[in-house]
Amino acid sequence: MSSSFGDSVRISIFGESHGEAIGVVLDNLPAGCSIDEEQLALQMARRAPGRDLSSTPRSEGDRVRIVSGLLNGKTTGAPLCGMIENTNTRSSDYESLRVLPRPGHADYTGAVRYKGANDVRGGGHFSGRLTAPLTFAGAVCRQILFVHGIRIGAHALRIASVSDAAFDPVEIPDALLERLSTEYFSLIDRSIETAMREEIEAARKCTDSVGGVVECAVTGVPAGIGSPMFYGVENVLSSILFGIPAVKGVEFGNGFAAASLHGSENNDAFTAENGQVKTRTNHCGGILGGITTGMPLILRAAFKPTPSIGREQNTVNLTTLQNEPLVVHGRHDPCIVPRAIPVVEAAVAVGLVNLMAERGQL
Repeated sequence: MSSSFGDSVRISIFGESHGEAIGVVLDNLPAGCSIDEEQLALQMARRAPGRDLSSTPRSEGDRVRIVSGLLNGKTTGAPLCGMIENTNTRSSDYESLRVLPRPGHADYTGAVRYKGANDVRGGGHFSGRLTAPLTFAGAVCRQILFVHGIRIGAHALRIASVSDAAFDPVEIPDALLERLSTEYFSLIDRSIETAMREEIEAARKCTDSVGGVVECAVTGVPAGIGSPMFYGVENVLSSILFGIPAVKGVEFGNGFAAASLHGSENNDAFTAENGQVKTRTNHCGGILGGITTGMPLILRAAFKPTPSIGREQNTVNLTTLQNEPLVVHGRHDPCIVPRAIPVVEAAVAVGLVNLMAERGQL
């Protein structure tokens, strides 16, 4: 089992949901980069469980202990390792899952792939808990990108049937990205938060769950980053975004909506402004031929509803091969979208650090 990503800057995530600790090692970070640990803690707090009614009641501090690679607030060039202790586990909630796999989870596929040796407690290494070290890695990479003028922010574009305003794909103020990247329930239009929370609460009361869409924007990325074919910006960012549990779709720019447009509608006309080449629109999401155009990067990630729900569901006993009912116990998010926002930002930051490093621009 390997949970590594990246060619230029490589991250390796380790641990299980109910193991002693989880963490990540970042290899090949540039030396001498200043890292603000308060900013790291801010990003970890945005993702941490047990801080809001929309999330799981499992409470974890998610305090990261940096054990190597950072000295006097600067990267040393050595592998940077961050560890997070698991302090609030209830493994007894998962005792039956070795023989009664949960619908919508990797209990069955993991058992087949790893011959029953996989850790099913809290989902083990398949758990959304592993997005905590990913968030830490992204928080480090975000600070490196910030020095180069790159800003990243995301918001809940949709939860269930309630939608937020979308990013203006051409003009995205730094102040907006700054605000979104520091909030818990990040929204462009704050007035729709109540309606979104009502959808989540209604699902929770019915022992059910809802999903949604996270939209992410990046500004300040220069033109010319990425490659055609297999190392394009979409390829790299999609690869790490699909490493986030529950992500079932990723699109850039107009995405699937482009399929219903004419070329004359979907093309972005070029224009010269202040000695720079720009596009009047940004239907491509800032990427052409796998290479950045210099316009804002716009992407969206679709999250399925949390599969662990309190309703009785049907499953198969893997020992007897008989159909059996299953009620999932444990503590789970009725909607993971609010906590997934900083994870999407983090994944994009890690991907962009690799793309920038590949061009020697870090």
